[in-house]
Amino acid sequence: MTAFNAVRFKVKPGMETAFLDAHRNVAADWSGLRHANIIAAGEGRYCIIAEWESMDAMAAARPQMIATLNSFRHTLDDLGGGLGVTDPIAGTVALSLK
Repeated sequence: MTAFNAVRFKVKPGMETAFLDAHRNVAADWSGLRHANIIAAGEGRYCIIAEWESMDAMAAARPQMIATLNSFRHTLDDLGGGLGVTDPIAGTVALSLK
């Protein structure tokens, strides 16, 4: 069953290029990843939304996701509220609209 994950970030001023560059080859390297988009939400806020073949495929890619995060962690600001530098969520599709 198709799965998605979304991760919210706040990038430090002047670090946007490094943040985006860290993701440029992700789609080619991660097995099971169907599609991913990085959304620029203004004021240094970004959200990555990724579609996966399954929850198992997404779980199998976790080491790669963590390694990628570690490569750009220095570009991120704390989100506050005890979240740290990421706010992730993931799950299977409950309703497909289009």
